[in-house]
Amino acid sequence: MSEQQTGETAEKVIIIGAGPCGLAAALELQAIGIEPLLIEKRTVVHSIYQYPTYMQFFSTSELLEIGGIPFTTPLDKPTRREALQYYRDVALRRKLRIQAYETAVSILRRENGLFAVETHDQFGASRIYTAHSVVVATGYFDHPNLLGIPGEEMSKVSHFFTEAHPYTGMKVAIIGGNNSAVDAAMELLRVGAELTVVYRGEDYSSSIKPWVLPLFKSMVDKGRISMLFGCRTVHIGERTITVQPIAEGIEPIVIDNDFVLALTGFRPERTLLTDTGAEVDASSTIPTFNPETMETNVPGLYIAGVIAAGREANEIFIESGRHHGKLIAGHIRERLLS
Repeated sequence: MSEQQTGETAEKVIIIGAGPCGLAAALELQAIGIEPLLIEKRTVVHSIYQYPTYMQFFSTSELLEIGGIPFTTPLDKPTRREALQYYRDVALRRKLRIQAYETAVSILRRENGLFAVETHDQFGASRIYTAHSVVVATGYFDHPNLLGIPGEEMSKVSHFFTEAHPYTGMKVAIIGGNNSAVDAAMELLRVGAELTVVYRGEDYSSSIKPWVLPLFKSMVDKGRISMLFGCRTVHIGERTITVQPIAEGIEPIVIDNDFVLALTGFRPERTLLTDTGAEVDASSTIPTFNPETMETNVPGLYIAGVIAAGREANEIFIESGRHHGKLIAGHIRERLLS
């Protein structure tokens, strides 16, 4: 890593985000002789670290592999703990250059074509790097889809579910009806929580894991989970929540409550892109990019992973986003040879 006279650090490629897709892009760049710098505001694969402690992936380990490095597990589908170890080992063994706990706050394209990336470390110190190309591979777990209702700011409300133990014997409302909500409900049952699931849909979500859905339905049918379809939460109080059926003419329902898990999904943050001049569709929120190269309308600025998705962040998963790096590396290689 060479220092310029200005005190700036010159790089060929900077990758912002050290999640699975950022790591995959780094490995593909390594394969063409480039050692990129990864800037990560927390730790390696922080998004997976945020998953529930005992979560098991929907995908097989083979579909989570990056850089052609085998991901072995004795199970049909790997656990969160196994994934953390796999990606951590990949980063360490390939000696990826990761600046952890450093946040990219701006990207500026200068007149000479280089990008200036400003960062702040965990103590607030500022630093500027320059690079010929930048890959934005930021995730979305820091930006939950807010309900926008009174009481959402209360300490009893969380947009994350880590593990069930703190909710033992408590009255818990889960807002949402997709995999995260269903997985949380099944874990909470095991610790004796009194559960209410509030879901806007009129029936069970088609995205629920097929091996989990029958078990979840059984718990609902037996009355162990109160499932409120076609409803939305409109108010969160200290000891209650208020649920409004979407159908007209039905009175709101007030439910005793100790804790709320608002598992309504997350959205990618695109400010780094738009502030750099990258175009983002106002309706779909999908950035403008070439799907064959992952380059945005700003030459030399690329995207990888979930940030390429629209409002529905789950349109892109690790198994698809991990391939973005190969497209990016191929295009950068062509530019270097031209």
